Amino acid sequence: MDAAQVDPQSAARPSDACRTRVVLDIVGDKWSLLVVRNLRDGPRRFTELKRAIDGISQRMLTVTLRSLERDGILTRTVYDVMPPHVSYELTEMGITLREATAPLLEWSVAHLARIDDARAAYDARTDPPMTS
Repeated sequence: MDAAQVDPQSAARPSDACRTRVVLDIVGDKWSLLVVRNLRDGPRRFTELKRAIDGISQRMLTVTLRSLERDGILTRTVYDVMPPHVSYELTEMGITLREATAPLLEWSVAHLARIDDARAAYDARTDPPMTS
């Protein structure tokens, strides 16, 4: 079994549950997968990523890039030139994350209109809200 494959029984051990959730936070984060997706064709500069990811603030992009670097998903390379040049690139682990999540992103794009329709229909209902 290679490093990218997971034995479902070992992944389900209670002792690993909290650690697995921490790793899955990368996938559930609002911006991380968009950064990973935008690095699919190779290294990019901060400004290129900022332009490519609609709605992300400079601060949030910085926080997301630092988090992904800390988790080993991407590398940050600083070039000793003037003006300073920094680029970001997926690591081997980042590439496997991109490959694993590409179908999820494709599904999201394919179903955006249906989700919008479902939300509009739900919001238009006159049913009282559910209470617990």
